[in-house]
Amino acid sequence: MGIVLGPNRYGKAESRVVRIVRDSPRHEIRDLNVSSALRGDFAAAHTDGDQSQVLPTDTQKNTAFAFAKRHGVSSPEDYALALGRRLLEATPAATGAAVTVEEFAWDRIPVDGAGHDHAFVRRGGEVRTTSVDVTPQGAVVESGLHDLVVLKSTGSEFKGFLRDDYTTLPDADDRILATALRAGWRYASTDGIDWNATYDAVRSLLLATFATTYSRALQETLYAMGRAVLEAHAEVAEISFAAPNKHHFLVDLAPFGLDNPGEVFIAADRPYGLIEATVTREDD
Repeated sequence: MGIVLGPNRYGKAESRVVRIVRDSPRHEIRDLNVSSALRGDFAAAHTDGDQSQVLPTDTQKNTAFAFAKRHGVSSPEDYALALGRRLLEATPAATGAAVTVEEFAWDRIPVDGAGHDHAFVRRGGEVRTTSVDVTPQGAVVESGLHDLVVLKSTGSEFKGFLRDDYTTLPDADDRILATALRAGWRYASTDGIDWNATYDAVRSLLLATFATTYSRALQETLYAMGRAVLEAHAEVAEISFAAPNKHHFLVDLAPFGLDNPGEVFIAADRPYGLIEATVTREDD
């Protein structure tokens, strides 16, 4: 039985690229975590130690920083596409380049009722993401977010589920529904898309749908959110979710002579239910 090299790729992970735009007194900041990977005909590097077709990972890192200046960072998507195309061009043995970007948001520090021109405070909450895959035939872009923590204090139930000998969970007619949402949506093409405006619109729609949908299960809420995005955005081919159920359990205050009609809870961080789903179009 022969032994052969299987699928492989290599790259530079988590280059922290901070780009300051300072061509006016009011500065802008883009704070990125950039990872890149090349795949292709690199078997000789593994089997023979031949590095002649290998673009060093250090070069990938340098290119990430150089392109933050040369190309700019109007959006994570445009930057990632430019970087991926450059890496593919620079590496003849490569058949594909994957670039993943996380963006950390900063807000202007308010001073006298207005945001300061060049002082910022790191925003908590979700991280914006994009992943691009560039080949000679074209590019695929998936954008998204993670750690978008949301909670609704009512408008959610969970009952009528399957039971067996080990089921102890009671039916819940009114419960807290909370999650740290991860969502990723794949675009049908890369042409003519305002990446920043679409991200803002999808994020707002996800939040509004979560808030206004009566939930009989987190699964139902995710489907409603995905359907709303696809109905409103023809440029999105599909959207995927991973949603850990951030459980909140009612605390028994009876030992202290107190009632607790759904007012005091303990937030349990683990173990947790993890709900995953993809909502797509029938012809996709």
